[in-house]
Amino acid sequence: MNRLIVLGSVNADHVLRVPHFPRPGETLTGHSYQVVPGGKGANQAVAAARLGAQVAFIARIGDDAIGHQMKNGFAQDGIDVSAVELDETLPTGIAIIYVSDEGENSIGISADAVLP
Repeated sequence: MNRLIVLGSVNADHVLRVPHFPRPGETLTGHSYQVVPGGKGANQAVAAARLGAQVAFIARIGDDAIGHQMKNGFAQDGIDVSAVELDETLPTGIAIIYVSDEGENSIGISADAVLP
């Protein structure tokens, strides 16, 4: 079995599909809103684990409901989460993601507890 250590970010991705990206001052009606685990490091760790690699993940998340839910999800995917640090002062990072009907995305993040 391949072994892999991933050091990276964890965010709760708030994804909204929109017909096009909003222009300044424009309000759009979107669809298919969902909140899913994300972050470049988290995505890599989960993908590798699901492909059969033995994965250890080094990351920092907030000691909040979202952070605990994500950490439990990583463990359910068989990822070693012993080095996922819980930050008691900062919330788990979030990403606000618009996905256009053409499939392009635009992302803004609040990387509070994410490792620098």
